[in-house]
Amino acid sequence: MTDRKTAVIHVIDDDEAVRQSLAFLLSTAGHTVHEHASARHFVEAGLPAADPAAGCIITDVRMPDMTGIDLLHYLKEKNCAVPVIVVTGHGDVPLAVEAMKLGAADFLEKPFDDVAILDTVNSALDRRQKSNQHDALREQVAERIAGLSQRERQVLECLVAGQANKTIAYELGISPRTVEVYRANVMTKMKAQSLSELVRMALLAGISPKAA
Repeated sequence: MTDRKTAVIHVIDDDEAVRQSLAFLLSTAGHTVHEHASARHFVEAGLPAADPAAGCIITDVRMPDMTGIDLLHYLKEKNCAVPVIVVTGHGDVPLAVEAMKLGAADFLEKPFDDVAILDTVNSALDRRQKSNQHDALREQVAERIAGLSQRERQVLECLVAGQANKTIAYELGISPRTVEVYRANVMTKMKAQSLSELVRMALLAGISPKAA
């Protein structure tokens, strides 16, 4: 899992001076940085999918061939979860707003303030790490649910719907005591310490309260 210590920041800007200045600042702060002279080269290299350590993308909004807005459209189509920070000039506020609507995590205005840049990047990396943790937890929960028997899955869905043991027993045609056994098995297999935790897990996995 990518965290702030191992995350790679991809800087995309056709202005070499700006690109190198950003890379130098971020590197000095302890970040790993990869530079790209254009968004087109970036996507043709298969990025960011080809870099599992990608933690953040910083891209200029005005570039020839493929703009920062074009890049955001591309990343949105690819369902890319890597946070994108857009770099804009003074007159590019409308573009910055458009970028935010397309999913950009934030935008930076030129000229840059070093502290603001580092704070924005760290915020994006934290968001990326939390997203990774959330995805990992969802996968774990999905695996646990897959390990339930059909009857255990039914009991789980009824519990998520807020039904009491007697109601579940009546609906499934089994005794309340049998429901208790299935419920205990579900709690054990799901590694849930409480009913509320079990419900949160189920909702995370996409089990709707209406499923029952």
